Amino acid sequence: MAGIAGINHDRKREHVVCMLERMTHRGSAGSKIIESQGATLGAVWPEVQIIPTSPTLQRLAAWDGDRPPLPEPTALTQEQAPFALAMATPGGVFLARDPLGVRPLYYGRTDDGALCFASEVKALLEVTQDVHEFPPGTWYDERTGFKAFAETVHRPALNQNADEIASDLRLRLEQAVCRRIDGDVMGSWLSGGLDSSAMVALARPHVQKMHTFAAGLPGALDPQFAQQVADALDTEHHQVIVTLDKLLDVLPEVIYHLESFDALLVRSSITNYLVARRAADYVGSVFSGEGADELFGGYAYLKDLNLNELQDELVDITRSLSNTALQRVDRSASAYGLVAHVAFLDPGVVEYAMRIPAHLKLRRDGEVIEKWILRRALTDTLPDEVLWRRKAKFWQGAGVGEMLAQYAEAQVSDGEFLRERTLSNGWTLNTKEELMYYRIFREHFGELQDLSWMGRTKGAPRN
Repeated sequence: MAGIAGINHDRKREHVVCMLERMTHRGSAGSKIIESQGATLGAVWPEVQIIPTSPTLQRLAAWDGDRPPLPEPTALTQEQAPFALAMATPGGVFLARDPLGVRPLYYGRTDDGALCFASEVKALLEVTQDVHEFPPGTWYDERTGFKAFAETVHRPALNQNADEIASDLRLRLEQAVCRRIDGDVMGSWLSGGLDSSAMVALARPHVQKMHTFAAGLPGALDPQFAQQVADALDTEHHQVIVTLDKLLDVLPEVIYHLESFDALLVRSSITNYLVARRAADYVGSVFSGEGADELFGGYAYLKDLNLNELQDELVDITRSLSNTALQRVDRSASAYGLVAHVAFLDPGVVEYAMRIPAHLKLRRDGEVIEKWILRRALTDTLPDEVLWRRKAKFWQGAGVGEMLAQYAEAQVSDGEFLRERTLSNGWTLNTKEELMYYRIFREHFGELQDLSWMGRTKGAPRN
């Protein structure tokens, strides 16, 4: 994904260049600095995002995404692709971000009060310690302030039978995948679970060659299921078999790119980071199955909720994707200049998913089957063992499990944990594993007093 940065002040080229230098990994195919309307903006981008765009927007705007929407509310609400947009206007810098925050964006104020922004926190820290996540589905200008243009909410329930809903969902997923195919050769991260396998199955008929990438420890479930899917769908499959030493070796890099010390997020990001590294040798973009669990009820704890609670929780965790799972997807991909496509989070799919009755997502028919309607929609596309495989967290299926937690237990004493677990901003670290990650985070970014921009995943382990 591209990287953008800027300051709403003229003659800030040197500062914006420094900000972009912290994000050169996000794209080496091109870069630019814009000095216009009293603002200084910049961008770097990968080759797959070199797409013909309006000369006016090229001259005045920096964006992350295929093409930028026009900087006005109607155009923003109609945009189907994820984006982060900055544009120099006579009234100051205009900023906007897609409804779910697929593309990252942070903002703050410099010491002299000028608005500044960047795709990654590390770039923003070049000019300010005042860091905030830019709200998804929102636009901003200096005169109006922040204005929401989209929100993920409940929709009126569909009044159709399950077969009709499954058929319509399948059509929307096919359209979402096809819109994101950017060449004859594509890639996909493939855990062997339902979500990533669905992306491969729906994309495969439309490309000449499909590369798939999986990672895990020897004997882990994910590589085995991924190979089965790859064989069934005739992909060129690549496996990354990892060891504890390899996980520990890349851990500092992962935390630097991820910009988080959240334990579950770091765990899942390590193997994601390793498959991204391998994928970059073969393709410029990959599909990711991210978002399906939130839309269709894929997590084990959801089974304990009643249907009304389930609807509310699915909306809540979908809204929370931007600084948790989507942050992992973005940082793992952009660390190697890749673009990651999350077709499950296509606006048309999300809107439709929010109308599917909860009892079709978690089907209670003798046993509770998560994502039942999604499985029904994908009938005949995948082997039954994959289609009905139960959910495993990415780090569990890859075999990481408690390995890193056990390593941290041996590295951090009880006394160190008690002394260091409360951070200066008041947060409490949950485990020795999280403290181990925080120490690395602090080495990279210092002891930041404000971490409100950093998400923390639900269900994190605790001592």
